[in-house]
Amino acid sequence: GGCYAITFSSGGSSTTTSAGTLPTSSAAMGRMHSKGKGISKSALPYRRTPPSWFKQSPAEVIDNVCKLAKKGLTPSQIGVNLRDSHGVAQVCHVTGSKILRILKKRGLSPEIPEDLYCLIKKAVSVRKHLDKFRGDKDAKFRLILIESRIHRVARYYKLVKALPPNFKYESATASTLVS
Repeated sequence: GGCYAITFSSGGSSTTTSAGTLPTSSAAMGRMHSKGKGISKSALPYRRTPPSWFKQSPAEVIDNVCKLAKKGLTPSQIGVNLRDSHGVAQVCHVTGSKILRILKKRGLSPEIPEDLYCLIKKAVSVRKHLDKFRGDKDAKFRLILIESRIHRVARYYKLVKALPPNFKYESATASTLVS
């Protein structure tokens, strides 16, 4: 009996084991609560400098960010507003720091992180729907998934000290957090 190695050629990277060379695919990580493995995303321009036609100074952009934050907009809403109304493609390319970092420096950052806020808001709306339609089994199942994501994200934010250690999501008091 002779010993032989099997090699696979896939055009991509490959790893060598004692049995031979096996292909390694750079597959996208799957979604947490669904089947999707989408890799679709937007691409930023390679140049990190603002375009030549952009005339606002970094101080003006920071002032706009602070004004919009005082109006009650979230960091992503601020970014969309600046992009659509003021021609700021990327705030960090103009100012050198991201929107949330600018807000934290000025003491204007939201008290609970934006992604957690959106999840809590979604859970509150699903729970309100379930009060009206008690027989909706699918909504009940989705609420369980949303709340498990809330607990997971909250655990992360407690670990990085973005939330107080005594923060606890409770469905009864959740509507006061997002109102």
